[in-house]
This record gives sequence, C-alpha cells and structure tokens, in this order.
Amino acid sequence: MILSDEKYEFLEKIANFLSPKDIELIFVNNKEMQEINLNQRNQNKTTDVLSFPLENIDENIPLGSIVINTELAQEKAKEFGHSYEEELSLLFIHAMLHLLGFDHEKDNGEMRKKEEELIKYFKLPTSLIVRTIS
Repeated sequence: MILSDEKYEFLEKIANFLSPKDIELIFVNNKEMQEINLNQRNQNKTTDVLSFPLENIDENIPLGSIVINTELAQEKAKEFGHSYEEELSLLFIHAMLHLLGFDHEKDNGEMRKKEEELIKYFKLPTSLIVRTIS
C-alpha cells in the first residue's frame, strides 16, 4: 500500500506488517458508505468500515479494498475518547484481518484475539480492545 499523504503513514505500517500485498484504501462520508453498503451488502445503513477481498490467484493481485467512513470514525473517536488516528488504525486492522480471511461472525474468537494482539503490538489504547470484544 502506498499512501501519498504522509498523515496516513501509520496505516501503511500496519498494512506492511500484515501483508506484502497492495491494498486499495478509500475514504468516504456517511452518505457514500450507506450507498456502498446498500449496493454491496443490501444493508441500507451506514457503517464504519467495509472490506472487499480479492481472490488470491496471483501474487501480483492486490489483497483487496478497504473503505473507511471518515465521518463515523471522527464521531467514534470522540465518543470513545481517543484520537482520530487511533480510530482509523482500529478500523484498518479490523478490515485487514477480513482481507486476510478472518471472520468474527464465523470463527470462535480468533479474529478478536488477533485484533487484541495487534492493538497491543501497535501500542493503541487498550480501550479499543474492550470495544472490539463487545
């Protein structure tokens, strides 16, 4: 993943740690996310992050796409009392794990455990761990 904007360099560190493959990262607002969620998942509501993995048929194919709702990320950062960058990091980690094949709706807590490990590794607030468990 190559981000031209240095202010998102922290996300590139996470991406490179988890996978050598390229990732498409898209930032949207509430309305755009609601449209994507409706079109792709038949859910007529906004959400904080979506991930769209690509088939791993070739090493040159990107891992997939991550769409982050910046409006909701800003709201959640204020609500939970941490920085916007920390919120983006949490959302990005969550989406990256989905791209790597984790699925919290089907596994026995493996994804949550991996999120917790990564939150600690990247020295993110442990309050983020509590949120991911609930």
